[in-house]
Amino acid sequence: MENINWYPGHMKKTRELIQENLKLVDAVIEVIDARIPDSSRNPIIDQIVGAKPRIIVLSKKDLSDESINREWEEAFRCKGAQAVSVNCMNGAGVKELMKTLERMAVERNSNKAVHKQFRLMIVGVPNVGKSSLINRLTGRKSAQTGDRPGVTRGKQWLKLKNDMQLLDTPGILWPKFEDPREGLNLAFCGSIKDEVLDVATLAMELIGVLMDRYPQLLTERYGLDEPEKTTSDEPDGMAPEESGRAALETMEAIALKRGCILPGKRIDYERTGRMILDEFRSGKIGRISLERPM
Repeated sequence: MENINWYPGHMKKTRELIQENLKLVDAVIEVIDARIPDSSRNPIIDQIVGAKPRIIVLSKKDLSDESINREWEEAFRCKGAQAVSVNCMNGAGVKELMKTLERMAVERNSNKAVHKQFRLMIVGVPNVGKSSLINRLTGRKSAQTGDRPGVTRGKQWLKLKNDMQLLDTPGILWPKFEDPREGLNLAFCGSIKDEVLDVATLAMELIGVLMDRYPQLLTERYGLDEPEKTTSDEPDGMAPEESGRAALETMEAIALKRGCILPGKRIDYERTGRMILDEFRSGKIGRISLERPM
């Protein structure tokens, strides 16, 4: 696919909102997608937040590879950052996060004559699970959730279960992805609206990644034959042309298995693509991590 760029006007406003309100908070919760921790970390947020205390929350840990989640947590800790993995659907990891926030509040007030209410800001790219996490932290449905990016519209001050205050902000992407793979990873996980993408081609790109890294999950989910072993001088074992052809053939096989056929026995590539993306995003294909620490 061509390099994906997606930076609507409201994201510029979000950047300004974060900059304007950063002085009002004591720490920042940065939510990232556990499946793509690098791609879902916005470098603009790094620039804005600077040295402000921060905790990194790897959301959707139930959809990502458990062993790789642990690798990411350790990698962030080695760099001096606080990191916690959470599953907002069942609340796993939320207690650990609350304890970490409470420790930060104690440290913040340790040298203060008067203890002030601890204030937090939550940031992250669209559709990483910020709203679901907020609902867990507040103990009620304070934030609207959805499986599409762009649900949160403006800033909201919310009260957490431990009486801390939290400033919610809309998701913010950045103007240009230096590495095209970052844009693809965000698109795979739903952080870029499908309406601006070629869904069939995006799904075929995802199939190529899964064939390389999680072939067993792919074949088991769709009842496919085991892929043939190939030999090549290419570092990844298959030339780009061969890889693209293999992904297309796999997509067509999935379409036939699931009955995604148009009149005249033609493959319905768009329907097949949407189905594959939906099943990846919901974890039906399996627990998958697209990135791991270097």
